[in-house]
Amino acid sequence: MTALPGSIDATRQMLAAHGYVAGRDLATVCFLALKLPRPLFLEGEAGVGKTEIAKTLAAALGRRLIRLQCYEGLDAASAVADWNFAAQMIAIRAAEASGGADRDVLRAELFTEDYLIERPLLAAMRPQPGGAPVLLIDEVDRTDEPFEAFLLEALSDFQVTIPELGTIRAPEPPIVVLTSNRTREVHDALKRRCLYHWVDYPDFARECAILAARVPDASERLSREVVAFVQRLRAEDLYKRPGVAETIDWAKCLLALDVVTLSPEVIADTLGALLKYQDDIARLQGSGVAHLLEEVRRGLAAP
Repeated sequence: MTALPGSIDATRQMLAAHGYVAGRDLATVCFLALKLPRPLFLEGEAGVGKTEIAKTLAAALGRRLIRLQCYEGLDAASAVADWNFAAQMIAIRAAEASGGADRDVLRAELFTEDYLIERPLLAAMRPQPGGAPVLLIDEVDRTDEPFEAFLLEALSDFQVTIPELGTIRAPEPPIVVLTSNRTREVHDALKRRCLYHWVDYPDFARECAILAARVPDASERLSREVVAFVQRLRAEDLYKRPGVAETIDWAKCLLALDVVTLSPEVIADTLGALLKYQDDIARLQGSGVAHLLEEVRRGLAAP
């Protein structure tokens, strides 16, 4: 287990050492979330590196990463704990077959830790060998309001309640990171319990630094062309703009094809690594790609 960073600069260096190039604003809110401690609520477009923050913090601090992937209809049983009904039924039938089943004793034995299936929120409240884990509550905007209300107890007091067992409180608060792609607004009550940060698309210099960290085999020339093209593409009227994750994926694809420099033909052949909707791809087919690439090259050549 690595000690928590003692300053904003140390936090930024820690993240950079594990391949995450963060601006000072993001490093500041990460440092405060670790120092206070407070849950960290990260909002932004898909693919800008929100989920990666939690993964990087876990790796850098030597903590276990526990991920709760949110979805519509997620409930407490799926997030906290559930009972192993199959094992309970076997125990009941075994007791009945032996002929000596005491109902009260059997009921008490059935609702113990032996028959409990641990889910992410409960696991995050348990002591961990390497210290408090990193709990990633990913895409919380995909859940509904009742589940948000349920999360309030966990994020306020770092505890969960199981009716049959009572309240289980974390001996040490986990490092909590919530992410949202803003498909809907998350309730203020949940946000108030967190430190908030909007993760935006990086500027040209930082996205080049990210690419250098994540795809070190790419030449500087190719990296600059890739980043410049992706940033120009984000200015287009697209259904889904490419994120940093797509920039990295595209650079890896280009390297796999032994591409040295961009061309309209190469871009057209590999647009599927950048754009995920056919309407967006069709919009750029033909002269659209060549026109954008020409703009990019003029911009890179400008002093």
